[in-house]
Amino acid sequence: MGSQEVSSTVDWQGKHVTVAGLGVSGIPAARALHERGALVTVVNDGDDERARAQAAELDALGITVRLGDGATLPPSTELVVTAPGWQPDKPLFLAAAEAGVPVWGDVELAWRLRGDDGREPAPWLAVTGTNGKTTTVRMLASILEAAGLRTAAVGNIGVSLLDAVLGEREYDVLAVELSSYQLHWAPSLRAHSAAVLNLAPDHLDWHGSMAAYAADKGRVYEGNTVACVYNAADPATEDLVREADVEEGCRAIGFTLGAPGPSQLGVVDGILVDRAFVANRQKQAQELAEVTDVDPPAPHNIANALAAAALARAFGVEPAAVRDGLRAFRPDAHRIEHVADIDEVRYVDDSKATNTHATEASLAAYDSIVWIAGGLAKGATFDDLVTGAAKRLRGVVLIGADRALIREALTRHAPEVPVVDLDRTDTGAMSEAVARAAELARPGDTVLLAPACASMDMFTNYNKRGEAFADAVRARADESA
Repeated sequence: MGSQEVSSTVDWQGKHVTVAGLGVSGIPAARALHERGALVTVVNDGDDERARAQAAELDALGITVRLGDGATLPPSTELVVTAPGWQPDKPLFLAAAEAGVPVWGDVELAWRLRGDDGREPAPWLAVTGTNGKTTTVRMLASILEAAGLRTAAVGNIGVSLLDAVLGEREYDVLAVELSSYQLHWAPSLRAHSAAVLNLAPDHLDWHGSMAAYAADKGRVYEGNTVACVYNAADPATEDLVREADVEEGCRAIGFTLGAPGPSQLGVVDGILVDRAFVANRQKQAQELAEVTDVDPPAPHNIANALAAAALARAFGVEPAAVRDGLRAFRPDAHRIEHVADIDEVRYVDDSKATNTHATEASLAAYDSIVWIAGGLAKGATFDDLVTGAAKRLRGVVLIGADRALIREALTRHAPEVPVVDLDRTDTGAMSEAVARAAELARPGDTVLLAPACASMDMFTNYNKRGEAFADAVRARADESA
């Protein structure tokens, strides 16, 4: 942030604001600021047909748009509002820092604008972490709804925070997913309660280092009023709680897959229990739900459910609503999604596992696996992943551009595991991958698509990759019927 900090109650009339980036956050930001009397200029790197159409719509409102020039800071700029994905070292931001101009993200803008229409702003229950954010936020929203609260899952989950804050619908509380990018540009955010689910190397090209990435994640705890929820199995998340400057009385609440200690939520004999939000946490435990109420009951998904439950309990939700909300929740597609059983072999689509940390959790959910992996590695290494999973692997089928990196790790750490290396990157490779996996599998095994890599070498996105897997599995199911 620059030295010319804009106050939390802003007189926008005539204020020169530059919005960086067209898209899901930039366009609502430009409109909201323009409606409040700001003089808005939108700058955008791209100048394609879609950008020109978006620019024409904004231009008709009286908003200036500069396409193909996202690097130059417009004259007289008093504030920059950026899309979350724009990297901090872009020339636009360096120029802003030199000029003492503050930079906000869309989350910061939403936080500052909440309540400016005279309504009581809804508290935020915030979730971040390397993996599991979307699932946890949607579980949390389901629990809050079961408690009869007006809520929505918003933020990095696809529903604009600006739309939630400024829309006509009134909320009692918001379940907010926040990425490390969004937190980087949200210096004044102060959530009611927040959770960091886990920390593993990711987006380091954007943040510059693991320490910077962790620090941005840790911003979610700043100013929390009731609870900072951390993962007892991931000490780095607890370290972030210790470093946070919170409101007096705010508590550190852990979640664990084992039996919980005081001020923790955990699991005892297949029951999710709470020893944090009870009258006597030294001697009492409150039953919340059964493990079988969580879909799917994989270990990492139980952890997600405990984090969601902790945030809901911090907001005063009763135990029955935790149970009912978890029972009502259904996971998004391509997240540990059971596709079919064929010849006593289970086929599971976890195409969303695009990094090693997510894939490690996915592999831990099953005892005997034929693993389909590969794609774009994004600089990842696979030795630790393979070492941890070696005893569970019946076989491996490799696809994608960077499959050699996984094959080399398998050679080093699991040389006895049979590997099929498909030397093709066309979209039809998935059908062959499923066929070869079926040849390796035995009754009781799980054929698991958990690529540990991005999809863009072969598919538009992880959804398309998961659909290709599911289509291939269903075709085999039809053949065997």
